[in-house]
Amino acid sequence: MARVFDVIEYPNEMRDEIVRRFPETGPGNFRVGSQVIVREAQTAVFFRDGNALDTFGPGRHTIVTYNIPLVVDAIGKALFNERTPFPAEVYFVSMREFVDKKWGTPQPIIVRNPNMGLGVALLQGFGTYSFQIKDPQQFVNQVVGAQGVFRTADIENRLRSMLLSRLQDLLGETAAAHSVPELIGLTDELSAGVRAKTLDDFGALGLTLKTFYIENLKPSTRSAEELRAMGMLDMQTYTQLQAADALRDAAQNPAGGAGLTAGIGAGIGVGNVISESLRGMGGAGAAGAGAPQTPPGGTPPAAGIPDVMTPSEAANILRVSEEDVVAAIEAGDLKARKLGKAYRISKQALEEFLAG
Repeated sequence: MARVFDVIEYPNEMRDEIVRRFPETGPGNFRVGSQVIVREAQTAVFFRDGNALDTFGPGRHTIVTYNIPLVVDAIGKALFNERTPFPAEVYFVSMREFVDKKWGTPQPIIVRNPNMGLGVALLQGFGTYSFQIKDPQQFVNQVVGAQGVFRTADIENRLRSMLLSRLQDLLGETAAAHSVPELIGLTDELSAGVRAKTLDDFGALGLTLKTFYIENLKPSTRSAEELRAMGMLDMQTYTQLQAADALRDAAQNPAGGAGLTAGIGAGIGVGNVISESLRGMGGAGAAGAGAPQTPPGGTPPAAGIPDVMTPSEAANILRVSEEDVVAAIEAGDLKARKLGKAYRISKQALEEFLAG
């Protein structure tokens, strides 16, 4: 008995599928009077002869093609090699909101950070977003093409790239008026800004960005290495930041020396303190043991590093207290010679300590 009409439906929740083509491969051979059943949270896009002709919302719909029963059966084998002369396809598109999609910064984002540290900072962040189909026909034409199945995984990388690009732009603009600590406290405002900036990007694909949340935004823990890899640091500055890392590691030494980093201050200010403390290294000539002294946090001796120093003089150069230097000596992190009850530190020993 000749086939008179078809029932076309896709009874699937489509939790990870955005589009399902019917048939999945090849041209459809639908007849006059074929029924398309579209479920809630679905839209069907009807194609004939390669053109999108209509979209169907939830309910039962009748489609019309040029495939007339019996006539096509009679002439199909002879003239069209058993293929329908009037191909048609139906694309079932999920209209549900795809939620809890993850985003993160594979590489830190560089922002200006005036008056703190090196004047720049690297930020890392992660969070979630959700999206929804806004224009099913546009999405099928622009993104899906003739694919039989199109899942969320097929487009997530593209969406994350757009989100990260707009987040980077927004951070660059916002950092001009806010410091890094202030930026970290503006996650709601930044989230809203990303949604606004990506409106056209998502719309061009027939999508809409429903939500975008920044769950965490913080400075990178490997800023020195990453800045150097990006060509943002010269060798001298990089060496100075390595000295800061050495001081930080000394703070974690269970044998002692914890007061050294505590005296300097941890976090984003370490690079600034070490950078300032080592500026005197480039001075011409070495001062004697009686070089001028300044309290911790003051200006380093203009003559540079003496050949031999007391703990107090070394503390002036490092911008820490004398007790911190003695603690580093007793922990074995900083080499010194004890004469009676007093320590003496050579210039070479201090430079080796700073070089890590």
